[in-house]
Amino acid sequence: MTQRRINPEAIQELERIVGREQVLTDPTELRLYEYDGSVETGRPDCVVFPANKGEVVAIARWANRHGVPMVGRGAGTGLSGGALAREGGVQVVFSRMNHILAIDYENRRAVVEPGVVNMDLSRAVAHAGLHYAPDPSSQKACTIGGNVAENAGGPHTLRYGVTTNHVVALEVVLPDGELVRIGGAAPDPTGYDLVGLFVGSEGTLGLVVEATVKLTRLPETVKTLLAVFETADDATETVAALTAGGITPAACEMMDGWTIRIVESWIHAGLPTDAGALLLIEVDGAREAAEEQAAAMTEICGRNRAREVRVARDEREREALWKGRKNAFGALGRVAPDSYVQDGVIPRTRLPEALRRIGEIGRKHGFEVGNVFHAGDGNLHPMLCFDSREPGQFERVIETAREIITLCIEMGGTITGEHGVGMEKDRLMPLLFSEADLTLMRCVREAFNPLGLLNPGKVLPSGKGCGEIRVLSTMSQAGRAESGGTAGRSSGKSQP
Repeated sequence: MTQRRINPEAIQELERIVGREQVLTDPTELRLYEYDGSVETGRPDCVVFPANKGEVVAIARWANRHGVPMVGRGAGTGLSGGALAREGGVQVVFSRMNHILAIDYENRRAVVEPGVVNMDLSRAVAHAGLHYAPDPSSQKACTIGGNVAENAGGPHTLRYGVTTNHVVALEVVLPDGELVRIGGAAPDPTGYDLVGLFVGSEGTLGLVVEATVKLTRLPETVKTLLAVFETADDATETVAALTAGGITPAACEMMDGWTIRIVESWIHAGLPTDAGALLLIEVDGAREAAEEQAAAMTEICGRNRAREVRVARDEREREALWKGRKNAFGALGRVAPDSYVQDGVIPRTRLPEALRRIGEIGRKHGFEVGNVFHAGDGNLHPMLCFDSREPGQFERVIETAREIITLCIEMGGTITGEHGVGMEKDRLMPLLFSEADLTLMRCVREAFNPLGLLNPGKVLPSGKGCGEIRVLSTMSQAGRAESGGTAGRSSGKSQP
């Protein structure tokens, strides 16, 4: 899409809002902001760093007045291009709005600005035996605002849920500059669940300038198990057996043999390099219950041909195992100049078949696929390593990814579990949703973002607007039938 230009007078006006040093327009500096963790690119016309919500309001009004696209950005760790300026415009970076504003220990609530780093919040409340439960692998760098935009998950999603399960209120700047507060500290506020609507909306409805989140008690005991298997089939079948056993671990991660060897060569976490696959399983809670669950899981793994089940002896060994898991993508990045990670979801019972077919797809296009993912909830992260400098490789990797995500849909899954749609998968949305479904989503977006200036070109495939959606009563349907009209019905596929 063609980028729009911002005239010098408008830039000067923006500089008066936040200060000249907080606005970037130099092409060299702007190149730093045309990437995130995805393979997509999108360069803004300028970058601005607001220091408070008042400045965000003024920036939004400025953008609305000048017809300038506006894109919010946290730490830029996203994996779907959600924080990239696809149509140019102004990129609003929240790195200066990084304060924990309030902590209510008794009611287990924290109020934070969007630029607060995920792990920093947990560190700030650890002395009180609390933490912020959502834990993306990038939690040392990613921010709460970005987590809210993408509804980020993480390894412990299986037990604790994703970001939307931990956000109770938001303060949001709408595209026209209106500042609104939605939700509340109470567990079940009255009215529409607007917080649920905004979490995961990928910055297309408003810019989050403040979030009130839940804090969770740290468990009394944590047991971390490393189950080693000769084959990926044995490991994936064990995941289904654990589910059938009625035990929900806090986390259940899987890594295939190829990935194990690459990770261990860099991280030195003590992973067995001759294994075909491994499961990293964690249970937590009261000491007695956690020990019983760990013993039950060890038994289930043994019945499913685990050659070894190792329990971390102390916190140091546990941290080493998790370091291997959470730095796996970085380790795979050493294999080739470029990498492309996917985020499809399938039913857990189909994991063995899915991994086999993903391997076949990769080999067909000439790629080795590394698999390290959230096995407990069927959230796959196939990693494709490639070299974009070689002619045709980028096009082949995009086609490989498309076939993998299509496979996930065919297996009864969906196109993203936690990374978002962004500008990476918007073209795949029609594979999952009917045109009526997409039209309804456009109606929701246009209710908050009528001019389409906020994060344009994301989530929904470009095309017509929301049109005219009507929910017809039985009587009105009969009236249309008498006049020869017809009533459409959505045929969207369900998500797991």
